[in-house]
Amino acid sequence: MKRILIAAFSLLSAMPMLAQMAVPPAGATSFKDTSAFKPPAGVKLAIIEFEDLECPLCSLSSPIVHQAMERYNIPRVHHDFIIPSHIWSRTAAINARYLEDRVSPKLAENYRRDVFANQSRIASRDDLAAFTRSWFQSHGQKMPFVLDPNGRCADEVQADCLLAIRSGVAHTPTIIVATQHQWIEVTDPQQLDRAVEIAQASLHEPVQGIRKKSHS
Repeated sequence: MKRILIAAFSLLSAMPMLAQMAVPPAGATSFKDTSAFKPPAGVKLAIIEFEDLECPLCSLSSPIVHQAMERYNIPRVHHDFIIPSHIWSRTAAINARYLEDRVSPKLAENYRRDVFANQSRIASRDDLAAFTRSWFQSHGQKMPFVLDPNGRCADEVQADCLLAIRSGVAHTPTIIVATQHQWIEVTDPQQLDRAVEIAQASLHEPVQGIRKKSHS
């Protein structure tokens, strides 16, 4: 009997993990390891997103995610997940990571959002380089001749990609709404508000990000 229980536990441990909840339920991902699906320490609720800056669906979901961040006053945990066939997304991710590490996380977020907004105009690495030079200049930043000389930013992007693979992330964008004790996969970005409100209700207490009333 003991051997049977051990075998059953081993089988369960090896099985992929469906979302504790998915909104909507259709299309839920079979994740491998969800240990990273938690807000930062001291934060009750956060949006976790795996994205590729060249991904058209990520471009469409970006304003939805940022509107939810502002509406509920909750942070986003960004992770890069580079699609191998994309030409310039890794370079763009490295550019954003440089800004995050050397200037400010907020400026890096602005760069990512502006890349998404101009995605249709960026067809090559040369297009991205021209866009980035112009972006640095318009934001009062001096762009170094070699942006990542020691490869540190590239390593950080690659670490995110390995985390995505280890977690079993299968597509971009992958959006998770997480508390310290549970998480919800958002399979339709249009349902993000609903997922946030479900997560808030699970906390059984007021949180800083209660939805702001709209004025019409």
